[in-house]
Amino acid sequence: MRTRDINKEEIVKQKAIEMIVTQGIEGFGMNRLAKECGISVATLYIYYSDKEDLIKKIGIEIGKNFFEKMFDGFSADMSFKDGLRNQWENRIYFNINFTQQATCLELLKHSTYGDAIIAEITGDYKQMMTEFMLAAIERNELISIPYEIFWSIVYGPLYSLLEFHREGKSMSGKPFALTDEIKDSAFNLVLKALTP
Repeated sequence: MRTRDINKEEIVKQKAIEMIVTQGIEGFGMNRLAKECGISVATLYIYYSDKEDLIKKIGIEIGKNFFEKMFDGFSADMSFKDGLRNQWENRIYFNINFTQQATCLELLKHSTYGDAIIAEITGDYKQMMTEFMLAAIERNELISIPYEIFWSIVYGPLYSLLEFHREGKSMSGKPFALTDEIKDSAFNLVLKALTP
């Protein structure tokens, strides 16, 4: 049996992420991946049992990296404003510095692999965010609303702004970059919508 080559495995992961982002999940295949990596298809099966295994493992790895970044400097007992600011900054950092990974994770979350990936990566984060929200409600820093509405109000504007930033233009086609001024303005509106 052939042994694993860590460098080749990293190349495979990076190329797979790139292909999923540029060609979509439907256009992704093991033969094409092997060709792009300059290796035989048999080499891929040293690292992954099949295409589904590869996609799930890559999604889980990216997701763990993402949620690890979300915990950076965050604790459930922070004030709502400080905790939310931390989450925005961490999400901005990840999306701007790991654009391909962020895009790949988003694609995978909305695919047939999404439920399996999400189940594997969100446990600790869900628990900490639930504690954070409940503490903020108890301190009268946050209105009590269903989580789906909370998420939409809190992160919807941020992800729209990040998408404009990634494209370099707004919906009207005007040049756009996410500046601190724009970020702070949107953040303050979100706070206003959610605080009693």
